[in-house]
Amino acid sequence: MSLNSTVSAERPHIAFFGRRNAGKSSVVNAVTNQRISVVSDTLGTTTDPVSKAMELLPLGPVVIIDTPGFDDEGALGELRVERTREVLRKTDIAVLIVDGTEGLSKADEALLSELAERKLPHLIAYNKMDLLTELTKINDNELFISAKTGEGIGELKERLAHLVHEDKKQKVIVSDLVDEGDTVILVIPIDASAPKGRIILPQQQVLRELLDHHCAVVCCQDTELRAALSKLSVPPALVITDSQAFGRVAADTPADIPMTSFSILFARYKGSLNGLIKGADALRTLKDGDRVLISEGCTHHRQCGDIGTVKLPAWISEYTGAQPDYTFTSGTGFVSDLSAYKVIIHCGGCMLNEKEMQYRQQTAAAAGVPMVNYGIAIAAMNGILDRALKPLDNNI
Repeated sequence: MSLNSTVSAERPHIAFFGRRNAGKSSVVNAVTNQRISVVSDTLGTTTDPVSKAMELLPLGPVVIIDTPGFDDEGALGELRVERTREVLRKTDIAVLIVDGTEGLSKADEALLSELAERKLPHLIAYNKMDLLTELTKINDNELFISAKTGEGIGELKERLAHLVHEDKKQKVIVSDLVDEGDTVILVIPIDASAPKGRIILPQQQVLRELLDHHCAVVCCQDTELRAALSKLSVPPALVITDSQAFGRVAADTPADIPMTSFSILFARYKGSLNGLIKGADALRTLKDGDRVLISEGCTHHRQCGDIGTVKLPAWISEYTGAQPDYTFTSGTGFVSDLSAYKVIIHCGGCMLNEKEMQYRQQTAAAAGVPMVNYGIAIAAMNGILDRALKPLDNNI
């Protein structure tokens, strides 16, 4: 698979952790054969996580992440450590870089305990083996390397490739719901918030998967759906819509034609659908002043009619008759203390990997706060949630 054919959210995220000056950045540069990170003898040179999506043989498409030292100190150092902890949330495979001349430190052991608690696949790489006179016996998930000479770097990449292969799960977004040769309609509204000259990522991914599955795909706006349906000699096997057009699409799609949304498909794909369905029940209990968190995984310029900040609040007020108090977040940031919120409404998470989406849902569950995503919330408020979930029966 080529570099351009795999989006970052679908690539295994391999993060390098360790103390300051253990040689993390030098190892990252050696593994990638690129100068991704600045290298210096000064403690704390890496001040922020550095990510690079790339094709790395023999691993394939991956995201490599270099992180600040886990032992950073002071007020600024604590902020850097917190950024490193944020990386843990989306890490699929971790590499702990240890200064081989010093051995495991308390900070290293603390990180290893956290990796074990998270059940996160990991390797321990003892760097600076060129300075060692004798190599001690190590465990199966450990190895000696030298970023300076390159010794052991090839073995590290082979070990990572093996872990990536073990961790990789064969999952599909939609192709298990239809048969080869079926016709599928994708409803893609084009409004002020639609990116000029392109369609958004989940629509691209669904379209490509259906084409790979040898389906015939018809794309139209919600205003043209009725006409598109009338021109088909055989009803489509499935209609998939952008969630914000759920109401109109449900009205224009005959009841005997299965219908769902991109957002619901991605909730299933990220492994979080069942919990999000339960969160929909909290919407009808909202009252004036209840705090609601609306969170998106991507960052974009919000325009007039933005779904997160404008349309959803309006629909919630219409549905509940209440005026809640809203907080809006976007990108990698996620509220750490969720206890004050009555409900969390999250986007489909197409720009976040599975680990990050599940972390957010687990964080909400731990705080006792119901969480629902855009598609499920909008379907529930339109009274069509059961219909939108029916195509996924026995496939959730």
